[in-house]
Amino acid sequence: MENIIDQEMENMENATPEQLANKIGEILDSKKAKDVKVLFVGDKTVIADYFVLANGNTSTHVRSLADEVEYKIGLGGVTPANVEMKADNWKVLDYSNVIVHIFDREAREFYKLDKLYTDFEQ
Repeated sequence: MENIIDQEMENMENATPEQLANKIGEILDSKKAKDVKVLFVGDKTVIADYFVLANGNTSTHVRSLADEVEYKIGLGGVTPANVEMKADNWKVLDYSNVIVHIFDREAREFYKLDKLYTDFEQ
C-alpha cells in the first residue's frame, strides 16, 4: 500500500464506500497495524457495505490507530457518525457504509469477525 504519512489528504467527501474503506486500510497499514483486511459485506448485511479489520500490538496502539484514521479521514472531510471503545482492546469507527474495527490480538481472536465473514469477498 502506498505510504501516505507525509502526503496531503485527498478530499474523501464524495468517495465511494470502497474508496473510503481502501483509504482507511492504507492509513492503518502505514501506521503498522497488523493483519489489515477490507471486507465487502454489503450483500450479507444491511449495517454497512465494508468492514475494515485490523489489530494493534497494545491497547495504546489500538487507540492511536483509531485516532490516526479519524484524523486523516477527517482531513479529507469525512467524520465518523459514531466512535466506540469496547473496553481497552477494541475500538469501532462507524462511517455509515464503512465500519472500522481495530482490536488488540487477543480481542480479535476472541470475537472472530474474520471467521464470521470469511465467505465474504475481500
